[in-house]
Amino acid sequence: MIVKRNFNPIKVFQFVQKEFIFSLLISLLVWVLYNYRISAVALPFSISAILGSALAIFIAFRNNSSYGRWWEARTLWGGIVNSSRVLARLVITFADSHSHQANYDRERSESFKKQLVYACIAWVHALRLNLRKQENWEELKPLLSSEDYQVLLQSQNKPNYLQLQMGKKIYEAMSNGTLGGFDSFQMEGQLLALANYQGGCERIKNTPLLRQYDFFTRLFLYAFMLLLPFSLIGDFSRLEIGYMMIPVSLIISFVFAILAKVGEVNEDPFENRITDVPLTSLCIGIERDLREMLGEKSIPDNLVPVSGYLD
Repeated sequence: MIVKRNFNPIKVFQFVQKEFIFSLLISLLVWVLYNYRISAVALPFSISAILGSALAIFIAFRNNSSYGRWWEARTLWGGIVNSSRVLARLVITFADSHSHQANYDRERSESFKKQLVYACIAWVHALRLNLRKQENWEELKPLLSSEDYQVLLQSQNKPNYLQLQMGKKIYEAMSNGTLGGFDSFQMEGQLLALANYQGGCERIKNTPLLRQYDFFTRLFLYAFMLLLPFSLIGDFSRLEIGYMMIPVSLIISFVFAILAKVGEVNEDPFENRITDVPLTSLCIGIERDLREMLGEKSIPDNLVPVSGYLD
């Protein structure tokens, strides 16, 4: 996620260099043709004005849709943060609440709390890796038993497997007396919430924005950049500054290209790009909170922005 206010002009140019070069070549071609007295290249400005209006509508709709997808992704992860904290709190408080019972085993209870909270942390990191299609699953090894970790590596949907394991551990704790008969109801509610958040993230990941909007936005953009110099050359030549058509055409094309690119990069928020939702930062924040709830003192540091970008 970009957190800095000002951007590097060179990196901005890199985003739209193809469009910029295309506009530059067309502008130079039109200017040369007009100087060779081929006046037929001059078109009415109303053509570009009408096409520009249609293009602006497409870009605005696409950008609104892209931002909606990005914000929904961030909202889903906000829910994951909250539900993870609630689940950890329920696990810890319910396990501790049975300390007065005759069959209470402190070592067993502490082991259950650690296993389930660590499994929740592992689930959060696994969802991040799964959404970004990253394969460094060794990050999860310190959080799981060797047996669970080996089975995890063979699983197709690793976050879903970890949810299954959390459910099994809850009912195992109920059977051995670590939890009471009705403790699982509230825990299951939080597991359900986490499953729903995972499904929402997978829906965004696996369902792209309608390709029609992407295709026609790019088509209209290039058509606009193609016709714009033809529409400007006549007016600038009458003012005897025909050469100024080139920078003006480039500036107008650059503005439309940047607006189109903003929507393009925001429509997929889980691609591990600088414009994405900061999943790594959110996962580390969750891990810090849950480890602290367990009473641990050694917790990872918060992730800080690097060069204005938060991973």
